[in-house]
Amino acid sequence: MAKHSGFGGGNMQSMIRQAQKMQEQMTKAQAELAETEVVASAGGGLVEVTMTGAKKIIGITIKPEAVDPDDVEMLEDLIIAAINDASAQVEELSAEIMGPYASLLG
Repeated sequence: MAKHSGFGGGNMQSMIRQAQKMQEQMTKAQAELAETEVVASAGGGLVEVTMTGAKKIIGITIKPEAVDPDDVEMLEDLIIAAINDASAQVEELSAEIMGPYASLLG
């Protein structure tokens, strides 16, 4: 009987172990990202937004001097700017943490 070259049993098992290890590392990286928090501000710190790496807003702080009943639109704009900044920070963090696994995520 002739031996077949290519993916032998031992080589395939090694590949499977490597894939499992990479999957574990990716899962760990995703958990790390989800637990990480970023804080972004707008208006020189008048509005601060805290967001997780999973893009969940977990806090908004508005300084009293940001609240002007005659200019609610400015406060709305500051909140939007802080949220957008936090989102951009999470995107950068995600690219940094998950970058090595990008090809696996599709």
